[in-house]
Amino acid sequence: MELDRLDRLMAEAFEGFLVRKDLVRKYSRQYPVPTYVVEFMLGRYCASIDDNEINEGLAIVERQLSERTVRTGTEELFKARARDEGSVKLIDIVKARLDAKNDCFVAELPSLALKDVRVDDQLVRNHERMLTDGFYAEVTLSYDSAIAQEKGGRPFAIDNLRAIQLSKADALQVLIRARSHFTLEEWKNLLLRSIGLEPEALSERGQAVALLRMLPFVERNYNMVELGPRGTGKSHLFQQISPYAHLISGGKATVAKMFVHMGTGQRGLVCQYDVVCFDEISGVSFDQKDGVNILKGYMESGEFSRGKESIRASGGIVMVGNFDMDIEQQQRIGHLLSPLPQEMRNDTAFMDRLHAYLPGWDFPKLNPNEHFTDHFGLVSDFLSECWNQLRNGSRVAALQGRVNFGGALSGRDITAVNKTVSGLIKILYPDPEMPVPDEELENVVRLALECRRRVKEQQKKCLKTEFRNTHFSYTIGEDGVEQFVATPELHSEDQIDTDPLPPGQVWAISPGSADAGASLYRIEVTVGPGSGVKILNHPIPPSFRESVRYAEQNLYTRSKELVGDRDPRGHEFSIQLRAMDNDKSGEGISLPVVVALCSGLLERSLRGGLILVGAINLGGSIDSLRNAVATIELAIEKGAETVLMPVSARKQLFELSDDMATKISIQFYSDAQDALLKAIVA
Repeated sequence: MELDRLDRLMAEAFEGFLVRKDLVRKYSRQYPVPTYVVEFMLGRYCASIDDNEINEGLAIVERQLSERTVRTGTEELFKARARDEGSVKLIDIVKARLDAKNDCFVAELPSLALKDVRVDDQLVRNHERMLTDGFYAEVTLSYDSAIAQEKGGRPFAIDNLRAIQLSKADALQVLIRARSHFTLEEWKNLLLRSIGLEPEALSERGQAVALLRMLPFVERNYNMVELGPRGTGKSHLFQQISPYAHLISGGKATVAKMFVHMGTGQRGLVCQYDVVCFDEISGVSFDQKDGVNILKGYMESGEFSRGKESIRASGGIVMVGNFDMDIEQQQRIGHLLSPLPQEMRNDTAFMDRLHAYLPGWDFPKLNPNEHFTDHFGLVSDFLSECWNQLRNGSRVAALQGRVNFGGALSGRDITAVNKTVSGLIKILYPDPEMPVPDEELENVVRLALECRRRVKEQQKKCLKTEFRNTHFSYTIGEDGVEQFVATPELHSEDQIDTDPLPPGQVWAISPGSADAGASLYRIEVTVGPGSGVKILNHPIPPSFRESVRYAEQNLYTRSKELVGDRDPRGHEFSIQLRAMDNDKSGEGISLPVVVALCSGLLERSLRGGLILVGAINLGGSIDSLRNAVATIELAIEKGAETVLMPVSARKQLFELSDDMATKISIQFYSDAQDALLKAIVA
């Protein structure tokens, strides 16, 4: 493997905290332990880019892993060695429970099938997680032959243990100092390589999904769902990378295990881990009827009550699962949360507790020869420790005075978006003193709004009356333009959508030329410094050139009533016509062009789902519309919600069938100003 520029940068900034990820994969496959256990060993002995040092370290790692990991069939060999030599070292999960009859703790070592190992009370108090589902540790296991001869004696004892987990108090400071050496793009690539992925093999959307998966590790009480095709590594981060995460794979989730054991008072997984992930979520169920309600309450407030006590915890809830069909079919037959268990899938109150829905379908099926990196990355233990320390505090302050959210967002929506933005900023800019540029802040905000809106869209499918307005928007700066954020799986550039278009963009229907019938167009206008109107189409259809000339003259002569004190002659308009049907002429659409020019100059969006129809002449009068019925029929076929047409066409619509008339809202305008006021977002 040849070192690239990023490898060398990382070696300078993170000396002693790097590991080659191809070595991690090699050894994690050979030994029955998670990836982060292998990385812990490699990080201890092979944290270098020098080949000689790596080879020396590998010999030690290989020896220790082969001597200390228990393979199936070698259990009795380890027990015998402990008896013959007095003690033995091994790597295993350590679990513990209280033996109330004898008033002591006993430990369990699953790989040796030992369930009654003596363990000192102080060790248990120092490592409370062994009382939940346990953790991986290097264990010194001793054997006392005298106790073995006693009736009911427990000859095995844990003399010492070392958690497989880095505990450097200054880990985050090391990360913060190093961040300044990297550009944003380099930092993203570093993070992706640190979780074993090769960024060059992922699309921009795939990289975004991978970064979003990290959010629950840095943000307290972050609730997230990701559904998508099989084989995309949805649970990998929560099972293999961090000892602060716990994975529940299908089956029953007990209230005692998740929250608190009523008999012993022992706190559950949400108190012990930063992230609790439900894998194969469709198969998960609770052992008690009120289990989902307790979970729902906890996801809302970070608190749960069992008995008289109210308990706070900071563990986030993550749900991952698979679609049994492609995304388009899933949306046709139900909604995108349908794979959840029955008691959750149609519960809009439960959905409201989800801060983000990740588009798992945008992440590729993982190919080991393509998507996994062979380069260096941060040791998982170091990275997960930094993430754990980043959980303290919030970065929502980065939004204050810079970003305003639109009226469609409820209080819970804003909370969810704020948590996502805060988490992404922590991951990308771990130093709170490091400024976040406007451009990157906007990218983060758009991603956060999209992930929350995806939740809202599923609520809308379940209860349309309550969740009618899902048009999430934001503005950056006091004079910023309102921008709307769609979810790509519901939105297409070539389809009429209920979301408002960006300023300067209009859907229009032309009555058609002599050779073609009514046709749909998308007009796109951008405004910049300069003067005049420039048509970007080549060649320019003569009919469209005429429509633009009429529109331009009307904008200049009626600028006061259309755009107020803005001077259209002091701006250059670039206009492009996109034909969606066979007719490319652009005939008879001068009124929509006027509205597009005004929308661009005013920096105001037009209503979503709207099509404009009509032509304006040089004198400012609206031309009569021919074949109004065919125009309405085409608008319905294209999925429009509203058609705005000249009032003179009203009489023609008596011929429109009752069935067609109920499928669309038809509104009328009298002149260009009336059309603009009715088209623009209020």
